[in-house]
Amino acid sequence: MVLAGGAIVVVGVLIQAFTIAAYVRGAGEGALDAHGGFSLLVHIGELLIVIGAIWAWWGNWNMVGLAVAFLVLAFAQLAFLGDTDEQGGWINGLHGFLALIILLSGAWYFTRARRELGLGESRTVRT
Repeated sequence: MVLAGGAIVVVGVLIQAFTIAAYVRGAGEGALDAHGGFSLLVHIGELLIVIGAIWAWWGNWNMVGLAVAFLVLAFAQLAFLGDTDEQGGWINGLHGFLALIILLSGAWYFTRARRELGLGESRTVRT
């Protein structure tokens, strides 16, 4: 679950960054709708990470604590979405900045899960 959730978060946040940049540069309401639509996908990935991390690392309280902190970060990122119609809405900068932190966290969870599952390791054959 952590591996899949990490992949979903990374890809989803990158697509969201693209769609919001396209919207700001005049791509129209469709780009904003796509940004919002992919937010649901990212939230599903975040939940997969948190639930999977708690399940996989139960008893490793540092990892469980990080999973809970990740969930708090995801909620905080949503809370920092201010009124986008208001001029000078600097609070939206925190929304974008925390999206970067979520992207990096998702990549970290993906990499850690991949390593712990033994995926992507090169295997040499000894003769």
